[in-house]
Amino acid sequence: MVIEAKVTEDDGTARDKVTRVQHLSSLSTLDQVNGLQKFEVIACIAGRGFGVRREDMKKLLFATRGKVFTLKTMDRLIDYSALRNFRTK
Repeated sequence: MVIEAKVTEDDGTARDKVTRVQHLSSLSTLDQVNGLQKFEVIACIAGRGFGVRREDMKKLLFATRGKVFTLKTMDRLIDYSALRNFRTK
């Protein structure tokens, strides 16, 4: 599992982070059959920069297979990722 986290107020930094997450996503499926992932890619984001570029947000959602968390949704990170497998009773 790879968690990329970024707080940004400008769209240039957000764009750079999206590119990095896309690269990690491609690495996660490299040499894999049927698109299965070697590892899960998750993005934790905050700041105005991510809200400015809607097309980049779309790319981020596709690259992480929907695993994008914000400050408002951070409480769901464990339930909706492979981290749930490490939860103790």
